[in-house]
Amino acid sequence: MNIIFVYLFVGRFFLAYIAILGFRMCSLRISASIRLAYLEALFKQPVSVLDVLPPGQTAAIITITANTLQIGISERLSSLIQAITVIVTAWTIACYFSWKLTLVTSSGLVAIVVSYIIMTPMVVRRYLKVQESDRQASGIASDALSSIRMVAACGAEDKLAAGYNRLVEESATHGHKMSPMIALQHSPVFFTIYATFALCFWYSVKLYLNFEFWSIQTLIVVLMSVMTILAHISAVAVPLTAASHAINAAAIFFTIIDAPKPETGGIRDPEFLMNDDVVLKNINFAYPTRPDVKVLDALNLCFPIGKTTAIVGPSGSGKSTIVGLLQRWYQLDGDTGANAVTLYFRNGTIQTGGKNLHDIDLTWWRRNIGLVQQEPFLFNDTIFKNVEYGLVGTKWEDATAEVKKQRIEQACKEAYADEFITRLSEGYDTQVGDVGIKLSGGQRQRIAIARSIVRQPKILIFDEATSSLDVASERIVQAALDKVSQNRTTIVIAHRLSTIKNADKIVVLTKGRVVQEGTHESLFAEQGGAYWKLVNAQQLALEVEQPADRDPVEKSEGSSAIVELEKEALQTLVETEPRAKKSVAKFSKPRSLFRSFGMLLAEQKRNWLYYFIMLISAMGAGSSSALQAYLFARLFTGFAYWGEYLRTSTNFLCLMLLVVAAGIGLSYFALGWASNTVSVRTTTIYRKEYFRNIISKRISFFDGEESSIGMLTARLATDPTQLQQLLGINMAMVFISVFNVVACVTISFYFGWKFALVVICASMPIILASGYYRVRYEVEFEARNNQVFAESAKFATEAIRATRTVASLTLEDTICSRYQKLLQDHIKKSFQAARFSSLVFAASDSMVLLCMAFALWYGGRLMASYEYYPFNFFIIYIAIIQGSMAAGQWLSFGPNIAQVSAAANRIQSMRSKEHDHDIINSSSIITEFEENPVPGAVPPYKGADIELKNIWFQYPTRDTPVLQDLSISIQHGQFAAIVGPSGSGKTTIISLLERFYEPQEGSILYNSLEIKSFPLHQYRKSLSLVAQEPYLFRGTIRDNVLLGADAATTTEDVLHQACRDAGIHAFITSLPEGYDTDVGTGGVALSGGQKQRISIARALIRDPAVLLLDEATSSLDSETEKEVQEVFEQTGKGRTMIVVAHRLATVQKADVIFVMRDGRVVETGNHGRLLRARGVYWQMCQAQTLSVP
Repeated sequence: MNIIFVYLFVGRFFLAYIAILGFRMCSLRISASIRLAYLEALFKQPVSVLDVLPPGQTAAIITITANTLQIGISERLSSLIQAITVIVTAWTIACYFSWKLTLVTSSGLVAIVVSYIIMTPMVVRRYLKVQESDRQASGIASDALSSIRMVAACGAEDKLAAGYNRLVEESATHGHKMSPMIALQHSPVFFTIYATFALCFWYSVKLYLNFEFWSIQTLIVVLMSVMTILAHISAVAVPLTAASHAINAAAIFFTIIDAPKPETGGIRDPEFLMNDDVVLKNINFAYPTRPDVKVLDALNLCFPIGKTTAIVGPSGSGKSTIVGLLQRWYQLDGDTGANAVTLYFRNGTIQTGGKNLHDIDLTWWRRNIGLVQQEPFLFNDTIFKNVEYGLVGTKWEDATAEVKKQRIEQACKEAYADEFITRLSEGYDTQVGDVGIKLSGGQRQRIAIARSIVRQPKILIFDEATSSLDVASERIVQAALDKVSQNRTTIVIAHRLSTIKNADKIVVLTKGRVVQEGTHESLFAEQGGAYWKLVNAQQLALEVEQPADRDPVEKSEGSSAIVELEKEALQTLVETEPRAKKSVAKFSKPRSLFRSFGMLLAEQKRNWLYYFIMLISAMGAGSSSALQAYLFARLFTGFAYWGEYLRTSTNFLCLMLLVVAAGIGLSYFALGWASNTVSVRTTTIYRKEYFRNIISKRISFFDGEESSIGMLTARLATDPTQLQQLLGINMAMVFISVFNVVACVTISFYFGWKFALVVICASMPIILASGYYRVRYEVEFEARNNQVFAESAKFATEAIRATRTVASLTLEDTICSRYQKLLQDHIKKSFQAARFSSLVFAASDSMVLLCMAFALWYGGRLMASYEYYPFNFFIIYIAIIQGSMAAGQWLSFGPNIAQVSAAANRIQSMRSKEHDHDIINSSSIITEFEENPVPGAVPPYKGADIELKNIWFQYPTRDTPVLQDLSISIQHGQFAAIVGPSGSGKTTIISLLERFYEPQEGSILYNSLEIKSFPLHQYRKSLSLVAQEPYLFRGTIRDNVLLGADAATTTEDVLHQACRDAGIHAFITSLPEGYDTDVGTGGVALSGGQKQRISIARALIRDPAVLLLDEATSSLDSETEKEVQEVFEQTGKGRTMIVVAHRLATVQKADVIFVMRDGRVVETGNHGRLLRARGVYWQMCQAQTLSVP
């Protein structure tokens, strides 16, 4: 008999190995495939659909939801299939020996199945609501991390954390409602299991006394079969729940995968050539998110082939909308039920060469267009790879590396990016960072221009392509654009009229209609016209006294000087680059598994009551095996008797089994309720803390490769959930297992220490050793899985955020191919790791059979020598086997412990000292300052003198200093401007004033006090920042304007006045929902100018002492810019205003202008003084002056 168990061990070992390895690899492959299919389907949707899909939620789907799917189809599915197979086999064997006894005892199985059928759908429905709240919370997190500098500048950490916490609490509310459901799901099951044992013994005695079976062997076989069935039915619960979660997760994926996709095919070369005008006829258009607001109104416009057409006009007039229609991001013919004539009169058409734009192959059309957007997006890759993306779909895509290199370098030279790139130590292999954060705005723009022209498109579209460039770079790039635009159909959208004065045709738009059309000269001749007003709004005052020996009209020499100056500036520009081996994101040293677990438990004081309930309930549930062993032994040995004694003793023992069943049912009810409550509370606490700690990190933390937006979003979604799995129901299972082992070992020693000692010493070390190594290799396997999937999630999240860039460059297939390669590499590495871990898993899973064989052999010898009675043998055998299996069950949580250990380390590492708020001093500083003010100084909230003294600064990820011995002094109430080429350190000064970074040397004084002496939050309340690239958070316009203000104390009048000052109030009130209009993800429902004005309103409503404007008006049209400038001048009285600008017209009234180059100030003075000096500033002004007839 014992040799059979050995054979079973060998068979189970190999089958378990094949099963666990096979299911693990299948789950990885299926999970990877569905992630890839989701991303592919997402990119096949039009941009109009993607606009309403928050990137945070889509990122959550590709991380959290995909992980849920993977868990449900890996080991859990293997366990489910194994359990079902065992149930069917055991039931068949039991029926073979006694079908009557089997059918009667099977009644308990029906009760268990009914319980699951009733409760499982209720749990799943509530779980779906939990997932929905979690996805919305991920959306807020993605928003905050995408614009972390603005969050810090507005002091909006608490406000965003409150919004995030609200959704986490909403998720927790749904989670808490699951507690009674989970309790009712498990409690009746375990009660029924033990009640079924009682029924089995009671009915077996009846059959035995009626001579329907003759041997106790029949009872033992049927009982053990039923025990096996019941045990595996309870084991079905967890994998079945995981499978149901996986089904729901798959449904979420397939809503996008199976969604209808627009037809993208059509005519292309050679049957159609792009050699004709592009004509817009009677275009009427409203965005899907704002169907009641018409953006284009009966627009008629022609873009002549081979000519440059410029589109100008106020913000919101529809300029960028035309780009969207030409790129076919939006459809004119949304109603498929209408005929062509109806669609023409209602929406109009876009035609070229006599063909409707929608009849042309979409991919081919886009590949013939080079687009540079207002806000350039660079992928977190090298400069070379970013430009190389522009070759996708061209004849150079599969060219040799040398040919590609030549094409890319030539494009960068034409965009005047080559000279600053070659100054980098890694040249074209320099990493640009997340969204190009390691480059200045102008440098990002030039790389984007190179990317667009490298493909040599037939149509060029520049949507504010030079808005982020300094004067010198703008003129250089403009010359490059003029060069590459020759013999190409070029469409230029611009606010800076100096960039389009040489256009063949200029179109002036207002409220979606063409109001003027012509050349620069003809339009300016119409005095009082729309274009004439725009030109005059941008004119620079150059009439200053000229020295007698200078000829003010020597234009050619001046132009030549400018070119030389630009070349010199480029040659002396020393760029910065990342340190390849240096990471800004510093994580604390990982703690050991048990230390992390101990720290987590120590932090659960508010849950200790629930843990006490779990402990007591686990004691009740864990003692069941020992009580069961004792009662079973009594019942088995009772069959040695006959008649009424057998009946009476069996009835009593069956009643005891019912009492045990009731106690276990109550234990599991309390355990289910308490453990789920703890799980929800734990997740809620750590998600809140994790998010708050992340957004409170110093800005330098987010510059590192380990702290990309995608990586942090993915970890924020998954790490707290990992803690939930261990500190909740999994911990309860550990408690049960521990008490099970203790009770079984105790009762075994009581009834037979010799047999118990030998069997325990022989079996326990083997099981524990195999379990230990299983945990060890599972830790390594899970760590590798988490790392690689985090990497792929980071890449996918970045791609989703750049949908417009991906669509315009037709990178969908390229992105998906790279994502597929990442996943395939992950699967390959996982397979190598899984082979050995699955081997250990199989050994651990099968070892119990060897222990059973040894126990039967040694127990048989003891009984044969009459040292033990069958009663003692049965108690010890059942107890030891149950205890060994419980030990194995405890160790089966190895994968979860591995995940939790890694997650706990990451969460605890966020508590390190690298926090913004760690540099906040005590509030007593403010009090002391108010009580004992420094002579001549002004408290932070009343005004400010700003002084930078001998500042040396370099970014943590860079090797060379950005600011070199810089000294600037700005007096209280002054309007100060900082101008100069890209990369000269202008924006860095703003970052230092906002205390995003600390200078390496020198000091920054605020009213003669070091700025670091002020509490950070209080200090930032005295500042307002309007950044170069405006970012709006999901929510309403009201929410965005009030982001940095106290919503409770800010009145409607104050809100409206701030928006009036920013020139956006009239537009907001024209919307159907006014200030309650949802701006969409990243403000996608608004134009660039409208987003910028809302950002300005957000700054003004804070009523700051110091107003920081970093290219704040670059996205505004001339008239709005002039109006906003007047507001700044009016509201700036008594307020220090520091403006970084490329448009010199916006700073000509500044009290002081600092001209920078290479991190130093090269000229200082006001507009008139600098012009008279005929230096760098004078030449910059000459470059921006519009020549008018």
